[in-house]
Amino acid sequence: MGDQSNNISFISFTDFQLIGFTDLKGYRTLLFIPFCIILIYTLFANCILMIVIAKHRKLHAPMYILIGLIAALGFFVPIYFIPRMLVGFLWDWNTITRHECLIQMFCLHFSGCFQSSILLGMAVDRFFAIIYPLRYNDLVNLTNSLIFCAVLSIRNAVAIIAMVGLVVPLTFCKTNMIYHSFCEHTSVVNLACNDISKNYLALTVAFGITSADCLVIFCSYVIIFVVIFRSPSGESRHKAIHTCTTHLMTIAIAYISVTAAFVGYRVATIPRDIRILTSTLYHLVPAICNPVIYGFRTTEIRTQILKMFKFNKVTTY
Repeated sequence: MGDQSNNISFISFTDFQLIGFTDLKGYRTLLFIPFCIILIYTLFANCILMIVIAKHRKLHAPMYILIGLIAALGFFVPIYFIPRMLVGFLWDWNTITRHECLIQMFCLHFSGCFQSSILLGMAVDRFFAIIYPLRYNDLVNLTNSLIFCAVLSIRNAVAIIAMVGLVVPLTFCKTNMIYHSFCEHTSVVNLACNDISKNYLALTVAFGITSADCLVIFCSYVIIFVVIFRSPSGESRHKAIHTCTTHLMTIAIAYISVTAAFVGYRVATIPRDIRILTSTLYHLVPAICNPVIYGFRTTEIRTQILKMFKFNKVTTY
């Protein structure tokens, strides 16, 4: 009897049940409608943004390429988890295999770090454009840009591979029920029967990467705006303020979303459905808002979008 009990205690589940929003009971099915609309909108809007930037050669400057990468993230991130959510809402198919769960976890967390790196790249690009305008083309050239991107990509990949890799050997013998709509690291790791201190350390390192990026971004824009407001007023000053404000809107949306998700998991009194919603919106809000921000506030992109849809009259702001 003792041996049988001991064997049962070491059973490791090979699949999980993503049962997020089941507290809503019958109303859970209704979530299919808003999330389906969000999926269609994000795919369409971000695809338009990518096509416009890729198609027009004059939009191949570093700033627009970074906007294109933001749009690419906005296109792919919803694909990582919304289709599975929709299937769960409509037909109650909530099963995900362990391998699929780990792949989804890697994709979502790597995308989060990649988004932070793109925002850092935007801040660095604006820093050199405004602080060193005469040397901008020398400093922000193809070679330096590729080195910058390679270093950040390797940094992100190592951190996320290590974080997800430490989940692979864990034994999940408590339960296979995850009250979430996708495989979020903390929700999965908390089901393990092993020591998970290394997993939380790896998560802290990944969180530290985005925090370091945020600090550099903040310092860059402080310096940028000090220089802008000390410069004489004119068209160039107005354009610099407009461009930087547009980037700051994107940055604010990204970091407010991640802060809301972080706080949601740290405040015990917050209902768990609200926690899942904030965690989900952390991945979706940038994908929803960025096409609108850059499509309307960036004159060059707005002009090309209007031409694409054959609008003859272009409204200038």
